[in-house]
Amino acid sequence: MKDKTRPTPLVEYSHVRANTQAMVECLDREDMAIQTMPDVSPTKWHLAHTSWFWETFLLQEHLEGYVEYDSNYNYLFNSYYNSIGTRHARAERGFLSRPGLEDVLGYRRHVDSAMERLLRVDQDQDFFTIEPLLRLGLAHEEQHQELILTDIKHVLSRHPFGPVAFPERLASISSAPEALASWIGFDGGVFAFGIEDAPFQFDNEGPSHQAVLTPFALADRPVTNGEFAAFIRDGGYNTPSLWLSDGWGRVEAEGWRAPLYWREQDGEWLEFTLHGETVPLADAPVAHLSFYEACAYAEWAGARLPGEREWEHAALRAAGPDGCFALPGFSAHPAVSTPGEGLRQMFGGVWEWTRSDYAPYPRYRPAAGAVGEYNGKFMSGQYVLRGGSCATPMGHVRPTYRNFFPPQTRWQFSGLRLAKDI
Repeated sequence: MKDKTRPTPLVEYSHVRANTQAMVECLDREDMAIQTMPDVSPTKWHLAHTSWFWETFLLQEHLEGYVEYDSNYNYLFNSYYNSIGTRHARAERGFLSRPGLEDVLGYRRHVDSAMERLLRVDQDQDFFTIEPLLRLGLAHEEQHQELILTDIKHVLSRHPFGPVAFPERLASISSAPEALASWIGFDGGVFAFGIEDAPFQFDNEGPSHQAVLTPFALADRPVTNGEFAAFIRDGGYNTPSLWLSDGWGRVEAEGWRAPLYWREQDGEWLEFTLHGETVPLADAPVAHLSFYEACAYAEWAGARLPGEREWEHAALRAAGPDGCFALPGFSAHPAVSTPGEGLRQMFGGVWEWTRSDYAPYPRYRPAAGAVGEYNGKFMSGQYVLRGGSCATPMGHVRPTYRNFFPPQTRWQFSGLRLAKDI
């Protein structure tokens, strides 16, 4: 029997697409065409790629009589799906002066109109055939909403005057004094991890399996700007013994001296945000750290990063989401944690680096076809992050969600929570 309290597929689709559009309304068209490094894609490309995803995986296969918008777009806006065909180089997406923004928006309207025809059916019709692809497409677009925010932040940060992306959406400010972190202990044992047979899950979140944990403790909140500033003052970026070898190589080669968007002026740290440059809030989570910086801080603090299964086990027992998220009325900057008992801000604020390699769970097999390239082929040379950030849509995070990036990555809202053995 159909759940009549649940929004229709068309309503869900329209809501997600409208959220994407809301994120770019304050940007200039020139902002949306720039690529400042290979990891960053132009906003215009994200708008086109998400439409390409719907066109390629749903409309061309499941809407009778669908007319492709432009056959060249399959080359220009395919991200990494080798099974679909050749594609434009990722590092050269900023070279694409054409199609222009108006053409890309026309592409979105074309796809939206076709998706409306696909989804506007009798409410009792069985969606079994397209439901998995629809859920994947919604999650995929939400992931690109997050990338739009993190990528445009890097783009605007490279402008000499640091343009403000969202002047009317100010970051949260707290006058509360910075409080010392507390430790929350967890017993060891054999526990279940991962998920399967959920209404939606990414393939890398399963299969469900068991693993052994030894007793451990997690800090009740993420590491703050004030705490990380103490690490800097104590010579953290000048002490090679704190760093993994590859991390120290990055420090020397790239001149790391602080988190990505911090700069020192007249002896004071300033932080570039999407809401303008500001003094880092001492008691807000520190963001834009690489895995190497997170490990170095943990070593300096006499602790370590949690394993991803430790993090998941703890998060399943934490209170509901109490961080800040991208929508609605998003403040795209980590907010101060709300005072309280137990684990805080496990979701939202900053992605939290774990010490776990991004690897398949036992019995994992990628899906058949092109969608099997979504996660599995990246299971090499990356580390797992958990929890979601201030740029993550709230409905997109859960305890089992496994984000992953190479260890040198800094442009995401990535921070850390300390762990220790008991």
